[in-house]
Amino acid sequence: MHQMKKFSVIFLIPFFLIACTSSSSDTTATAGKDSVSTAPAVPLPYTAVYSSNFVPGKPADVATVLNNYKAWQDNDMAALRVTIGDSLELIFSTGFVVSGTGDSLVKDAKKFRDSLSKVDITVYAWTSNHSVDKNEDWVNVWYKEVDSHKTGKVDSAFYEDDNRLKDGKIVWSSSHEQKYLKKMK
Repeated sequence: MHQMKKFSVIFLIPFFLIACTSSSSDTTATAGKDSVSTAPAVPLPYTAVYSSNFVPGKPADVATVLNNYKAWQDNDMAALRVTIGDSLELIFSTGFVVSGTGDSLVKDAKKFRDSLSKVDITVYAWTSNHSVDKNEDWVNVWYKEVDSHKTGKVDSAFYEDDNRLKDGKIVWSSSHEQKYLKKMK
């Protein structure tokens, strides 16, 4: 009888190990898909007020935002309108805030765009992120814009824009401008 118990235990150990290994692998694979990072936590001096739980966003959102910039450059207000939601809030780098319906904002944008003879945009980088805990989609774009006014004046600056999208349309945008006054020696 003692031999039978010993045999049973020896016979069951491999099955137990396989079951544990299989379960552990499945848990690791599942955790890897849902986790933002598997690196150990590092103590940080601040806690994010909005969110610090982001995963990569949708490429389609990047296309929407870049098509918005391209429509502005090409003075194509119909194409611009397709990229924005039914309502929109814009925060310009000057601190000026505009909000309203997509149609009314496109109408106002057209008035300003008609004062420009040419717009050149050079895009340097973009990121697309999804805030997991807020369930919001963001596209951040770094670019240079050169505006040639019909008066002959030329303005240029570097920008970083934060664009929030809902249902694939831009519904909120905040622009941050950096102008170079002169080069440092």
